[in-house]
Amino acid sequence: MVETRQCLVSTEIPQQTMATNEETAIKATYFSIVGNICLAIIKVLAGIFGNSYALIADAIESTTDIFSSLLVLFGIKYSNKPADRNHPYGHGRAEPLITFLVVAFLITSAIIIAHESIINIRTPHLLPASWTLFVLAPLIIWKEYSYRLVMKKAKEANSSSLKADAWHHRSDATTSVAAFIGISIALYMGKGYEAADDWAALFASGFILYNCYHIFRPALGEIMDEHLYDDLVADIRKVSLTVDGIVGTEKCFVRKSGMLYQVDLHATVLADITVKQGHDIAHDLKDTLRREIPQLGHVLIHIEPSK
Repeated sequence: MVETRQCLVSTEIPQQTMATNEETAIKATYFSIVGNICLAIIKVLAGIFGNSYALIADAIESTTDIFSSLLVLFGIKYSNKPADRNHPYGHGRAEPLITFLVVAFLITSAIIIAHESIINIRTPHLLPASWTLFVLAPLIIWKEYSYRLVMKKAKEANSSSLKADAWHHRSDATTSVAAFIGISIALYMGKGYEAADDWAALFASGFILYNCYHIFRPALGEIMDEHLYDDLVADIRKVSLTVDGIVGTEKCFVRKSGMLYQVDLHATVLADITVKQGHDIAHDLKDTLRREIPQLGHVLIHIEPSK
């Protein structure tokens, strides 16, 4: 009998899972693009005719959201391209890279809003029109609904860039809330408080920058292969022990690439089995893991003899 030490690498990606995730993410992204176009038009017209820079700042936020959503759409489609000779592990790393670009868009819009807010605070101007509040109220509700919907789809598709797109909706809702509060203060307090909505826009820009960190940090961890998947590792170990011939598991490394997780697993088998038996057990283990945990992509099994 021969002690078994071998590595088996999986090169086939679960195409059905990828296709379903991609379709979910793309539909959510189109929803974001259409919604942001409509909202940007409404906000800029209301801001100009209603004399509210907070609404114009809100429109700037929605406009940058359009371009960032287009980037997300490109990233989702590109990251789901199948593996090829030059990219044997697929193109999944495009997702966090796109997330970085989305964050850059957010930072740029926050800086523009802050700069223009400071200028408007220092420049005397008229009070905003009271009817702008009736424009903002339904927009806030819609953007919060959009955030919850897109975030739900992002979790279903396991897409980091789509999560960033969802946070765009939350940031947009926040700037709208700030605008609503600022305009309300300006209208209630009257003359001398004309800049209240400009201060609101300035506050909103700070909140956008705060959200940028929460979007950027997970994407950075994904690029750096940071260990963030304890629950998934526990599931992998639990499923592995259901496979005939598997005595236990040792090392288990997980990294995210696109919408799938890549796994390196050391599994132990009886030391007195043949190489052929170890090979068959490893294949059974790989197939079982990918069947029971559909979000797994490449699975590399290293067989260790039990001691």
